[in-house]
Amino acid sequence: MLNMNKKLEQREKEGKIIKCGIVGAGQMGRGMVTQMVLMKGITPAVVSDIDLKLAVHAFKYAGVKDEDIVRTNEVAEADKAMDEGKYVATTNSNLISQCRPVEVAIDATGVPDVGAKVATNAINNKKHVVMLNVETDVVIGPLLDKMAKDNGVIYTGSAGDEPGAVMELYDFATAMGLEVKVMGKGKNNRIDKNCNPDTVLEEATRRKMSPKMLCAFKDGTKTMVEMTAMSNATGLVPDVIGGHGIASDVKSLNETYKLKEDGGILKQHGVVEYVNGIAPGVFVTVATDNEEIAYQMQYHSMGPGPLWTLYRPYHLCNLETPLTAAKVVIDGEPTIVPKNGLVSECITVAKIDLKAGQTIDGIGGYTTYGSICKHEEAKEKGYVPYGLVNHKAVMKRDVKKGELITYDDIELDTTTLIYKLRQEQDKIFG
Repeated sequence: MLNMNKKLEQREKEGKIIKCGIVGAGQMGRGMVTQMVLMKGITPAVVSDIDLKLAVHAFKYAGVKDEDIVRTNEVAEADKAMDEGKYVATTNSNLISQCRPVEVAIDATGVPDVGAKVATNAINNKKHVVMLNVETDVVIGPLLDKMAKDNGVIYTGSAGDEPGAVMELYDFATAMGLEVKVMGKGKNNRIDKNCNPDTVLEEATRRKMSPKMLCAFKDGTKTMVEMTAMSNATGLVPDVIGGHGIASDVKSLNETYKLKEDGGILKQHGVVEYVNGIAPGVFVTVATDNEEIAYQMQYHSMGPGPLWTLYRPYHLCNLETPLTAAKVVIDGEPTIVPKNGLVSECITVAKIDLKAGQTIDGIGGYTTYGSICKHEEAKEKGYVPYGLVNHKAVMKRDVKKGELITYDDIELDTTTLIYKLRQEQDKIFG
């Protein structure tokens, strides 16, 4: 994001303020709105949430006066308000794509099917899309990217979210001619695959979080989704289903991530991973065949080699998202996008023993969690993409706790937009 501060300052001086529309005013959306109000050259012109109070409060947290907030579900009224420099709060997410002044649609809901609707509506209305909703991206990201290109706009993941944050390190390393052997993220606490919204309620309330969101963090689903996004953007793969998830500090990664025959834990290089103990950071572990560069890496205190780890000790998630919106509009470039088709899949795992006829739930729920798997293996064995599972999914047969759920095991809700788009994507990319 070099020089983005100057570029935004110039937009401010010229009166070319980038107007963004944000869907979802929970923790992620609220913080994003507040951050964007503080910035130059960009503004959260309209915020949508199914609870209007949350959309209004997002602006008020940012210090926006009530008289400057227009509450409406009508396009014409919203357009007029934005032209007058006011902010729009709405329960009509379609305003994001239909309002003339909006240049960038940002989804911050974390709900796969909502993300599909927001993205496709925006793309079809020639709006750029910044997808903070990685849960949608790992299911239909390649199709959304293709749709965006066909419509002359940009689809991208977000800076600050771990896939976007580590992509900056990946691009930095590969631009220098280094080979990325491992790409990954830290995790705040050890995975608890048995947790559910009830067991995390007290902590979620204390941290002002949705219990479902916190559950998705603790049961590992968010980590698996993020690793899948990293994989799909780079071609790196999981070494094993679910990753190794070691406990380590940064310095020890250089030894741990050697191949097994060299005393490490990996069967192969070119993988995505997560590490307990280095959160909230992201990292890439790199190598070079050049003796001089290896010497220079040692000289610069990076360690003896043959592996070296580049580490960023933070990711500011939603607070960095506005920078991606600015990069899209000003530079015409995305932050992170999937390659041509899927490389990895976030698949569905039984959190508890499941019975035939039982209705189950999806992300952050009581019955399932997500794990990462190579796409080709998932396709071969029929593992179900986790983002296709919702509260209307019904088990067709018994599945034991910890088993990977296949299409033969489950009756999915095929009425959702994301399911239909996934079917279309599979026809195009396989």
